[in-house]
Amino acid sequence: MGVVESRSLRYFVAVAEELSFARAAERLGIASPPLSRAIRKLEAELGVTLLERSTRSVALTPAGTVLLEQARVALDALEAAARRAQRAADPSRNWSWRSGPAPTRG
Repeated sequence: MGVVESRSLRYFVAVAEELSFARAAERLGIASPPLSRAIRKLEAELGVTLLERSTRSVALTPAGTVLLEQARVALDALEAAARRAQRAADPSRNWSWRSGPAPTRG
């Protein structure tokens, strides 16, 4: 198994949350066929079936349920790491480590 790309995880999360390739593709701003290919490629890379597909529905497999949970954690961690790097690169800005404005002293 190789490295799973963040784009693949974002695509999977969208399909898993929407339970529809068409709605997920719309949400991501891409066409359905490339999205479907990307999910099949991810399944091949992992060696597991993530989604049960029929002509009318999409459902998560047990492996898909686990990956959805872990993919959300991983994507949140990537976003947090990017924010921390931006803060470290520009310490002159009054960054707050929590959401919302930095507290003021008065």
